[in-house]
Amino acid sequence: MTPSLPADVEFLRAGDPAAPVVLVLHGGGGPQTVAPLVSHLAETHRVLAPTHPGWNGTALPDDIRSVGDLAAAYLDRLLADRMRDVTLVGSSIGGWIALEMAVRAAGDESSAGVVRAVVDIDGVGVVVDGEPIADFFALDPRGLAEAAWHDPERGYIDPAALTAEQRAIQQSNGQTMATVAGRSMSDPSLLSRLGAIRIPALVAFGESDRIVTPAYGRAVADAIPGAEFAEVPAAGHLPHLENPGATWAVIDPFLAASR
Repeated sequence: MTPSLPADVEFLRAGDPAAPVVLVLHGGGGPQTVAPLVSHLAETHRVLAPTHPGWNGTALPDDIRSVGDLAAAYLDRLLADRMRDVTLVGSSIGGWIALEMAVRAAGDESSAGVVRAVVDIDGVGVVVDGEPIADFFALDPRGLAEAAWHDPERGYIDPAALTAEQRAIQQSNGQTMATVAGRSMSDPSLLSRLGAIRIPALVAFGESDRIVTPAYGRAVADAIPGAEFAEVPAAGHLPHLENPGATWAVIDPFLAASR
């Protein structure tokens, strides 16, 4: 039975309802990490940006216990809502969800035409020999900033500066991420399944990302027939936060060409 999203899952909606649809999928840090993507893409698209079940204090259903479950649930929602030609844009774990959705849509006749294109921004999820994913759960705030940001001083968050509510949400998000993505944040089968994707695909990585390196991203792009790969300069794991102008310069031409 296909996992289902809770009826009350929060979808931020932005942009022209008549424009092409983009589904923006956030990473482990929560929906605020993709806010610049939502704002920028809303200028030319109808944007749907859900808060994943289990993040930001929401409930995690018993039947969603993996990224595959999340991907199946989102794809099922697009089908139920009669969505067509949706572009998937995912950041970090969201990139993994987007790729899994694209693979599943490619192998399901009932999903034909639902997904038009996919953009993976510094996504985790695959296993690449010689390019391990950083152990996110072992990193302290300083280590996370060093691994995830081109300029670690911009990315460092002093735990003492957080409110009790912020610390609780951060801890809860981490627990949900561990449940859904696992400590390895990868699926050993995914890389070999990416060849099923036959829609336009862009893999974009910050040049200074050390959570997953640009070499890791190139391996992902190489596994998808016809996929494009691009590095975003002066940026780490969240290039749309750290260097948005350079990120738009990479993403916008791809989106325009795939419309």
